[in-house]
Amino acid sequence: MPDIAPVIQITDLHKSFGALEVLKGVNITAHRGDVVSLIGSSGSGKSTLLRCANLLEDSQQGDILFKGEPVKWKGEGAHRHPADSRQVLRIRTNLSMVFQQFNLWAHMSILHNVMEAPLVVLGRDRREVEKSARAYLDKVGIGDKCDAYPAQLSGGQQQRAAIARALCMEPEAILFDEPTSALDPELEQEVVRVIKDLAAEGRTMVIVTHDMKLAADVSDHVVFLHQGLIEEEGAPDTLFGAPRSERLRGFLSATQAA
Repeated sequence: MPDIAPVIQITDLHKSFGALEVLKGVNITAHRGDVVSLIGSSGSGKSTLLRCANLLEDSQQGDILFKGEPVKWKGEGAHRHPADSRQVLRIRTNLSMVFQQFNLWAHMSILHNVMEAPLVVLGRDRREVEKSARAYLDKVGIGDKCDAYPAQLSGGQQQRAAIARALCMEPEAILFDEPTSALDPELEQEVVRVIKDLAAEGRTMVIVTHDMKLAADVSDHVVFLHQGLIEEEGAPDTLFGAPRSERLRGFLSATQAA
């Protein structure tokens, strides 16, 4: 029987930081091959939602399922935490995350940055991992930078190295947290091209982005978050072409004017 469970399914997710309620009951689903983009103003909860999906943040209420398997919790409310550390590790290794600020190890070459997690976390064979790492660095267009160190690369090259590192884990899905917002427009386009190529391959991705053109071009589904709730969601043509919500219309007008 084919695996038809969504790769990621989040239901009624609530997340607070102290008295500040950041997510107020959010539902997100990403099936295999889906590209889901999360858009919205700063503080709307987009990045927090991504971090909760990857279990980097504990949520207080709601369900998170990975390929149909629910995350096991212990405790309630502010005291709720994942109950099974092995499950957390398994889920995290299958949901690679690409951060805004690259998070590369400064003391390691680019090749070793990409190889580190498959070697240490997955315990894979070194020769096999090196072959994979070199192939993914070629794929993102920086195969000639294997022996360079992060400080010797431009921001766009560093972000492409971070994407190669995520791919080298052979994940079920990749989570992108504002992957282009720290880059100059010229360097941003290098990274956008890589993300578009990954989308064309049918990779499952959830992307938090401020780049409306990227969201429109690569997404199967776009979610507009406003103050911790989903204000509107749907296919990119509908969301960008005929927004129903006054808040979304205002947000899109502001991003076009910026």
